[in-house]
Amino acid sequence: MTSETTPIRVLVCDDHPMMREGIAAVIASQPDMCLAGEAGDGREAVAQYRVLQPDVALIDIQMPDMNGIEAIQAIRAEFAQARIAVLTTYRGDARALQAIRSGAQAYLLKSALRKELTEAIRALAAGKRYFPAEIAAELANHLGQECLTPREVQVLQLIARGHSNKQVAGELALSEDTVKGHLRNIMDKLGANNRTHAVTIGIERGFIGL
Repeated sequence: MTSETTPIRVLVCDDHPMMREGIAAVIASQPDMCLAGEAGDGREAVAQYRVLQPDVALIDIQMPDMNGIEAIQAIRAEFAQARIAVLTTYRGDARALQAIRSGAQAYLLKSALRKELTEAIRALAAGKRYFPAEIAAELANHLGQECLTPREVQVLQLIARGHSNKQVAGELALSEDTVKGHLRNIMDKLGANNRTHAVTIGIERGFIGL
């Protein structure tokens, strides 16, 4: 726990050096915060957390060699009290839900960091959660909707890469009819009109990436 005389120690984990530098500059400008350390990928994030045990960790979702979700899960498995904010470019609710289920207590869009970063860090250090209004609204809108199964995510990801039903069937060792069934379920769950629309919604909601 921090006090008025002890700054909030922050670990910044992102694979883009310029992003880390920008966040570090904001932290350095705050009298009640200091940069504890940096990490450039998921494994380094876990290792650095273990050594530094910061008050707050900021972790990018998309990182090489273990993504942010996996890094959060690994950190929370070892340090149940960890205070973690996810950094992301995406507003997709599937990623937000994944991050929350993995143990993140804050979800920050990189586009809004300038105005929300310090507020989120202080909230986490005080034992609170922090979700921007637009993220909270999206989560509320989608919480009652069905999620795609892991197999449906695989099918949709392959379709997004331009695979035909036959190619998807071959890739996943399924029959073409089974793939068509998965596709029907995907379109029903996402409220999509066709496969292209399903891919678009899947990307927007964070079920798949390009």
